[in-house]
Amino acid sequence: MTESVQTLEQLMSREPSMFAVFDLIRMAAPAEVNVLILGEHGTGKELVADAVHALSARRDRPFVKINCAAIPAELLESELFGHRRGAFTGAEQDKKGLFELASGGSLLLDEIGDMSPHLQVKLLRALQEREFTPLGGSEPIRADVRLICSTNVDVTQALENGRLRRDLFFRINTITIRMPALRERRRDVRLLAQMFLTRYADRYERPARGFRSRAIGALESYAWPGNVRELEHVLERTVLMTQDEKIDLAALPDFVKHAGRRPRADMQLAGCRLEDVERWAIQQTLDLTGGNKRAAAKLLGIHRPTFYNKLRKYELVDAIRVRTPAAARAPSTSD
Repeated sequence: MTESVQTLEQLMSREPSMFAVFDLIRMAAPAEVNVLILGEHGTGKELVADAVHALSARRDRPFVKINCAAIPAELLESELFGHRRGAFTGAEQDKKGLFELASGGSLLLDEIGDMSPHLQVKLLRALQEREFTPLGGSEPIRADVRLICSTNVDVTQALENGRLRRDLFFRINTITIRMPALRERRRDVRLLAQMFLTRYADRYERPARGFRSRAIGALESYAWPGNVRELEHVLERTVLMTQDEKIDLAALPDFVKHAGRRPRADMQLAGCRLEDVERWAIQQTLDLTGGNKRAAAKLLGIHRPTFYNKLRKYELVDAIRVRTPAAARAPSTSD
């Protein structure tokens, strides 16, 4: 029996967890409330923000976006709130900030978890008072903005260590939408892979139209630490590198081809030393991620400092140093 596929704006899925996300978007979009979108890098948080704006009463008004992690802290305040001529060295003329440009519409603050505490205070004040003062200015400016925020950080940990102010968090998360990682959406891998294959085959005028079973099996087995964005990049590269109508296993990058190395269901762990099991799990996870230590630590659910300590404990450091360059080259090879 074919599983139903649901779509919402640019999002599509056959996973019940994503259906719940779609329902939450439909509920939140028409309301004049702030929305916080949580999820790992590459899960599609910006597409969720696009859908929230597109389904809102502000759809015909500006939708302004900024990545808080991509701009130095000392410049971000000017980007958000603008400045007056002479406010600082190089400010030769007045500049409108994104809050002013987005007035009447929506403003996406992507990766708000990377915003400095000082700027979080000013943002909170702007949200509470619905006005702000540009750098070097004396008169406040009113701005009617629907705020949408997103972050990939662990919010609970960020609140505990002071990286994210609690009062700001309570202001921005009237509605919270969590985007599942692609490894939690296994039934979507085939669906999304076919979508990306068709997109890039048409764009680059390549013959690829589908997958052979071994190839789709490898795609479904891989953990996708980069999520949907990584899947898209892999498919773009694969379409460019093959002249076949059906994508075979050999056309995929090495780190995807080798993803099928899974523990056997009948493997007997009873009686094994815990250290041996742990070492084996770390080694297999590193193989799964192509030597990507950050991704391996995340999959194993441990903090990176702890993970690096275990690499040293089990004498895996040198092995990883040898394997990592090959993994880094994998996306650009013609396997």
